[in-house]
Amino acid sequence: MKTLFIGGIKSGKSQNAEDYILKNSSVKPRYLATTEFIDAGMKDRIEAHVQSRGDNFVTIEESLKIYEAIKTNKSPVLVECVSMWINNMFYHDFTLQDMQKELNLVLDLEQEVVFVLNDVGSGIIPDNKLARDFIDASGKLSQLIASRCDEVYHTIAGISTRIK
Repeated sequence: MKTLFIGGIKSGKSQNAEDYILKNSSVKPRYLATTEFIDAGMKDRIEAHVQSRGDNFVTIEESLKIYEAIKTNKSPVLVECVSMWINNMFYHDFTLQDMQKELNLVLDLEQEVVFVLNDVGSGIIPDNKLARDFIDASGKLSQLIASRCDEVYHTIAGISTRIK
């Protein structure tokens, strides 16, 4: 089973995705952390996530090769978060096609995977190319993931509503 939690930044999607996978797992799930340490602010955010999830998950840290990180794993996996992974992929000069290929490999896996993704398509078109490329890729990849997921939840103000 594949599930997507999508919503704005600080919408509550990560917490709801964590609660969802813990509730639906008979074994301790894996937490695939994709964020790279960029600056002190990101370090603080990462530490807050580590503290909030406590000992409920086995953490795997991988910022680029998410398929390689989980392909032999049999436990349910929470991918937190696809948006940071897209950011990392652009930073390391990967293309949208590379990202689509990697996500399709993950979506083909047998085990349960829960994805967390920021909804960045509700704003204005940015004035710089990198931001436009990120939004375009995020939109296309969110459509890919949602089309292959069994369940999709949109989160706003801490409330996740099933939309698929």
